[in-house]
Formats: sequence, C-alpha cells, structure tokens
Amino acid sequence: MNQPAFNYDEAFSRNIGWVTLAEQAALRGKRVAIAGMGGVGGVHLLTLARLGVGAFHIADMDVFELVNFNRQVGATLSTLHQPKAQALAKMAHDINPELDIRIFDQGVDATNLDAFLKDVDLYVDGLDFFAFDARRKTFQACWERGIPAVTAAPLGMGTAVLSFLPGQMSFEEYFRLEGCDKDEMAVRFLLGLSPAMLQRGYLVDPSRVNFKEQRGPSTIASCQLCAGVTAVESLKILLKRPGVLCAPRGFQFDPYRNRYVKTWRPWGNRNPIQQIGLFIARRQLKAMAGGRA
Repeated sequence: MNQPAFNYDEAFSRNIGWVTLAEQAALRGKRVAIAGMGGVGGVHLLTLARLGVGAFHIADMDVFELVNFNRQVGATLSTLHQPKAQALAKMAHDINPELDIRIFDQGVDATNLDAFLKDVDLYVDGLDFFAFDARRKTFQACWERGIPAVTAAPLGMGTAVLSFLPGQMSFEEYFRLEGCDKDEMAVRFLLGLSPAMLQRGYLVDPSRVNFKEQRGPSTIASCQLCAGVTAVESLKILLKRPGVLCAPRGFQFDPYRNRYVKTWRPWGNRNPIQQIGLFIARRQLKAMAGGRA
C-alpha cells in the first residue's frame, strides 16, 4: 500500500490562528534539542512535532521496560526492550515524515555536547531527575553558547517550570549544585524547581520516595502537563514573543490542588527564604530515611 501523501501546511493548518502563517513557517525551520526520551522527553518530542517544529536532536541511551508503562508515551508492548530514542524518532516521523531528527543513542556527555547543540535554537530538558552530571553540563553548555533552555519537572500530578535565557541567570547560579553530594543535589534541585512545593500535601506513601535508590512515584498526568507548558514556553521563545518567565522566576501548576503559583527566588538557592526551605527539606528526608531503616 502506498504511503499517504504528506503536506506540511495542511497537517498543521489548525495551529493557524494561535500562530500566524509566517510564524508556522518559522517553526518549521527551528531545531530543538531534547536530552532524555523517557517520561517527559518523549512527550516533549511528539508535542513539539505536532506544533510543527521541523528538526530535532534527541538523546537517550536506555531501552523501554515494563516499569515505564505508567508514564512514558513511547512505552508499549510493541516497543518493549527497544531503544527509546529510536522508537520515539519513529513515532515523530509518523507525525511528520519530513522531520530532520538526529539521534544520539549514547545519551549526552562532555564528548558529544558540541554535536548535540550544533545549530540548535532551543534546548528542552527531558533527563531523569537524578541525572545531575549530564544536566549540569548540558545547561552550562547552553548558557555558554547563548542557547535558551527549558526544564519542566513532573511533580505529583502537576508541573514546575523554569526557563534559562541567554544573558540571564544560569542554571548553576540558580541551583548552586557545585560541591554537593547527590542527596544534597536532589534536595536543591527539587526545592529550586518548586519553591511552593504544591505536590507535597497529597503524597500518600512517602516510603516510595528514596533519593539514595534514585526512585520516586510518577504519573502520566504530570508528564503530559510538562509537555503542554513546555510547548507554550518553547513557542514563545522560538518566535520571540514576550512573556517568558526566566530564572529566578518560574511557575508551578498543580491541578490536583487547583493551584497555580508564580515563584520568584532572587539569588536562587542562596535566597534566605529558600535556605529555610532547604533546611526543612533536609530534616524531613532524614526522618523519612530513618523510618525506612
């Protein structure tokens, strides 16, 4: 059977109205890098592909497993044990066969960051929460190259979003992870992402959170929300529209709590209010670890 004819203008014509014809054409010429094709990264790719973005660099070294089924859009019986990046690239090409997708199937590290970020207009963070080394190096490389970067964390049943724009506060200036062990990095990253901690009030089984084992509960709802808000932030950044909140400003949306909060932490994790929150979080995590002992 012959493959149906694809027409870009028709495929994405329903975007017009929220974007102009000229803006849609501009999105077609944009290149977005996404590291991680799991819970948030995979749905970032498919959402931005449906927005009409024309080129991607995607990176992931992992394969799909059954434990991914609750939240990762690429995880199905037909993709079980397949490389995530390869499977998601195929899904994206089924949306737009004209896509230029370059796959980095060894993930991202210092050896390939130059190639991963070459000619990129925007970086979208889809790395695992605990991938601190790769995340720090990637955000630093973006800042040095003047590439805007967005991270949206799936927290509880909502999302917290931070954008880092050229000439503004860097990822490291905000989170202050230098010299920290992994437990401290996890606390600083979590509190930096969500100073309001809207998700904390409805965690029904704290024993499922274990920083030492690098695991925690997740939902597809939060991953889908991450992709939605990131697509909007990406659109504004790529089309140079106003209204992008950048670090030290961010926002958290939690539909379970019916709350939306804009956050502002001047000096990032050095902020005095943030320091109090970090102190409390450390004590709570220590108590939780003691209860599991």
